[in-house]
Amino acid sequence: MGRIYDEIDAPLARWIAKQSMFFVGTAPLAAGGHVNISPKGPIGSLRITSPTEVAYLDVVGSGAETAAHLQENGRIVVMLCAFQGPPRILRLHGRGEVVWAEDDAFAPLLAACAFDAQPEVEASRRAIVRVHVTRIADACGFGVPLMEHVGERDNATKWAKGKLAKGGVAEIESYKITKNVESIDGLPAWPAPTAGP
Repeated sequence: MGRIYDEIDAPLARWIAKQSMFFVGTAPLAAGGHVNISPKGPIGSLRITSPTEVAYLDVVGSGAETAAHLQENGRIVVMLCAFQGPPRILRLHGRGEVVWAEDDAFAPLLAACAFDAQPEVEASRRAIVRVHVTRIADACGFGVPLMEHVGERDNATKWAKGKLAKGGVAEIESYKITKNVESIDGLPAWPAPTAGP
C-alpha cells in the first residue's frame, strides 16, 4: 500500500498544506535516552523549501528535546496524517539542523519561509528547524481516526502576551534559560553549543 517518493512533488505539497498539523520525532544516541515525539502546528508553521527540504518555525515551549537531539545526531522524522478525507500517513525522514533566532541566518530564512505566525508571539520564536529530507514515504493510515478540525488554540499567543506584559522579552528569555537549556537526558539544547576545535 505504501509508496516511496523521490521528492516532495506538487501533489504531495498540496496534500501537506491541507493537513491541520504535523508531528516531529527525534531520539538521542544513548540506548537509555528518551525518544521524543512533538505535535506541531498550525500547518502554516511548516514550509516546503525545496523538493527535498522542509522547514518549520520552532517557538518557545516547555522543553527543547528536538533541538538537543538534532545537535547531537541530526536524525529526525516529520509525520503527517489525514484526519479527514482519504486515509494516509506521510513520513519525511532526514537530517535536521537548528537555525537559532540569534543566528545571522535566521532572519533571511524566516523571510524566505513567510510562515503564517501570530505577530504577538514574535518574541517567542526560538528557531527554525530545517530538515534535509532523505526518505519520503506514505502508508495507508487506516488506523487513523476521522476527526473534525474545529480551530486553532490561542494558548501560545496568550502565554507570550502574558510574559511580555509581565517583564517584556527578558521574561521569555528567562523562561528559556529555565526550561530550554538542556533535554530531559541532559543534552545541551539552547543556546546552541559552540563548535569545538
